[in-house]
Amino acid sequence: MTDTKSAPSFEESLSELEAIVTQMESGDLPLADALQKFERGIALSRQSQQALEQAEQKVKVLLTEQGEDKLVDLDDTQTS
Repeated sequence: MTDTKSAPSFEESLSELEAIVTQMESGDLPLADALQKFERGIALSRQSQQALEQAEQKVKVLLTEQGEDKLVDLDDTQTS
């Protein structure tokens, strides 16, 4: 029997990460549980970062297909 469970969506990861932060900030977790939550939080953070990088890459590909050269940071487009 194989495990067909896929990685959580970006939104699910973010929601779980927020719950972990709230639990850890309470200070009521035993050390072993806090370490386990910390490890899970790091894993979720990495998954979320990868999802964001993949989304950015897709946007770059779409812009290239439309004749745009590159992404521009929002800060670069705002006038001071």
